[in-house]
Amino acid sequence: MLSPSVLKRLYPRAPQAHLDSFAQRHAALFDEFGVGATRNRLQFFLAQIGHESSGLTIAEENLSYRASRLMAVWPSRFPTLAAAEPFAHNPQKLANQVYAHRMGNGAPESGDGFRFRGRGYAQVTGRDGYREVGAVAGLDLLTHPRQVADPDHALRAACAFWEWKKLSALADRGDFVAVTRRWNGGNVGMEDRRLWLVRVQTIVPTRTAAG
Repeated sequence: MLSPSVLKRLYPRAPQAHLDSFAQRHAALFDEFGVGATRNRLQFFLAQIGHESSGLTIAEENLSYRASRLMAVWPSRFPTLAAAEPFAHNPQKLANQVYAHRMGNGAPESGDGFRFRGRGYAQVTGRDGYREVGAVAGLDLLTHPRQVADPDHALRAACAFWEWKKLSALADRGDFVAVTRRWNGGNVGMEDRRLWLVRVQTIVPTRTAAG
């Protein structure tokens, strides 16, 4: 469906292991999860994972911030430099704090925030997300959360995320904004997501998708 050369043009900075696995597995996975059933589904999916993973180059969420940046990103949690300093450039402590008691995670001391930080092409985040995506994908992601970003499983996890979020119906309506909102709960990164969609529409042959 998508040749290695097309994938390389679409995601030129992606590690070769990810490109090779994507090329080998995508046809069967897109058929299994319905991602390739229509043009909109295929294009929207490729654009969304392009944004979320920065072209398949980000395997895990970057949580190393300086204190001033923490105040800008989470102003209610870090209203002062003094509050932010203990978490600066400490990804584990930061994730356990800001993701605690959310998305199915436990308290900071549980370690859930860091264990289930954003990973993979879909940036799956939180204990609930890992559990639900794992159930759809047939992977034990609660025990092996790193599989979300592993070349052998990353595309399956992303396709399972698409199915879990029930994005096919929104894509079939051609509603890219609605797909984005259900994907991440808002319109974060919308400009970049639209640029990725244009890139996909330019590079990926339309004959690769039905509909």
